[in-house]
Formats: sequence, structure tokens, C-alpha cells
Amino acid sequence: MISDQASNGSSARSPAGLTFANAGCGPTALRIALGAQLRRLREASRITPAQAGEAIRATHSKISRLERGRSAAKQRDVADLLTLYGVTDQAEREQVLSLARQASTPGWWQQYNDILPRWFELYVGLERAASIIRTYEVQFVHGLLQTEEYARAVILIANAGASAQEIDRRVSVRMKRQQLLTQPGAPELWTVLDEAALRRPPGGPAVMRAQLEHLLEMTALPNVTLQIIPFDVGPHAAAGGPFTILRFPEPDLPDLVYLEQLNSAQYLDHPDDVVGYLEVMDQLAVQAETGTASQDLLRALLKQA
Repeated sequence: MISDQASNGSSARSPAGLTFANAGCGPTALRIALGAQLRRLREASRITPAQAGEAIRATHSKISRLERGRSAAKQRDVADLLTLYGVTDQAEREQVLSLARQASTPGWWQQYNDILPRWFELYVGLERAASIIRTYEVQFVHGLLQTEEYARAVILIANAGASAQEIDRRVSVRMKRQQLLTQPGAPELWTVLDEAALRRPPGGPAVMRAQLEHLLEMTALPNVTLQIIPFDVGPHAAAGGPFTILRFPEPDLPDLVYLEQLNSAQYLDHPDDVVGYLEVMDQLAVQAETGTASQDLLRALLKQA
């Protein structure tokens, strides 16, 4: 899912990931930082993933998941890997082990693991870890920009048989996710939205009017950019449907593409895949209305609502 480039021996020993910890980021960000640090140490020591796995009685795939931030790391495993990689300085070992302890702390979203599938729990953590979130949506307003009533209407579509309590909890998750846009060090959100999403109100006219007003309010935030692709543009670059590209503050971690499906999701990190989606995103930004023109379109839609 997430990989990084090899670095030389001197930089491998720097306490990478402490920026994440000091910033108070969630456990997914810390796992990413920890994995990147362990991979740098392994490569600097010229140890193969297979050899690393053997040292902690694990498979090659477990080492891969660990280095990509896909799974939590046990303190014992991290300590054994540090020994294998020749890290003997006690202060340096403690920095990495401290990062591992913090990365094992549950994120707020894990209290909702009874209603959130594992594949989406992972996304929530990655979303919080990102410094830039670029997204294209065609049917609904992006979850980070939804009002509570709009979110409730959208959630009811896919969970019509759920209890009122479950619906409330699902809405709560979405509202809590949105807090990251106004917190210190908030990520940049750049959304390209198809006009179709604004013409298809999931909860009726009143809900849609409030949603349009909310979008105008959100575009006033310095870290939020909204562009709308109007119908008269015709066919455009994103023929394959909605997608999200996440960029992380750790410079060694490349962009990640998230594709949500009906009952699962794909996480793409292969360079060719990522570059392809970045190119599509750039084309969409050119084809869509500018931020100012998009605000004008929102105001025009409000008058019609």
C-alpha cells in the first residue's frame, strides 16, 4: 500500500517519524512513520525482507505489511529487528520503540469497529495522516464536506435496514472525520465534484439547500478547494468513477490512491497506477470550473433550489 525509497546509511539512522509523533497524529500515521524507519534501517544493513522475517519468526509478507504501515508492530519484534539491523545505541533504540508504542494506541475510529469494515478503518487512519487529500466525486458530495442531514440521507441509502442507533453512530463517524479540516495543521482538501452530485439531492430539497450553503462556507477555509465540473463540459478524464489521492508529510512516502467499491476498497501504490490517477486529477482540475466560478455555480444552484 505505501512504500518509500531507499536512503543512505547516515540518513537511515535519523529518528524519522518523530515529526508525526510530535504533531500528535493518529496511530496510522505513526505506523507509517515506524514502517518507513524500519525499512530504511533494514536496507542500510543490507538485510533482505526474508531474513528480517526469519529473525522475528514471521513471513516476508508480514515484513512488507509492517514496513508499509499496514499492521501494528509488537515491541518484541521491533526490538529484535533493531538488533538485527545493528542498532545498539540505547537512545536510538528507545526512539524507535517509543514510536512503536504510540503506533499501537487505538485511534478514535476503532471504537466504531462494530460498524466500520476493516478496509474503511484503514482509510480513516490514512485520511487523518495525510497532508493533502485530492478527490473526485460523481454521485455524492465528499464525506468531509457533508452536512449532518445530508450525511444521514446518504448513509440511509446503503443501510436502509439498520437501526436508528446504528445510523446515528455512522453519522457520528462522518462528523468526527470532518474535524481534521479545522484542527491545527489541517490537511489541504482539493475536491473536484461532478455537477451530477449537486443535481441529485439524497434527502430532498431542504437538505440539498443546506448542503449547498455548507459547501460555500467550507470553500472559505484556506485549506479547502472545490471545483465543479458542469454538464456542458461533456465527457471528461475521470471515466472510471470516483477516487481519492492521499499525500503524506513524510517525504519518503509516495502518494496513495484509494478506490472505494460497494463492499470493499482498493489501495494502489504502484508508481504507474499513482501517476495515472495524478494525471487524471490534473486534467480534471483543468476541465472543471475555477474555485471562484464554482462558488458562483453553487450560488446559482441555491437560487434554483
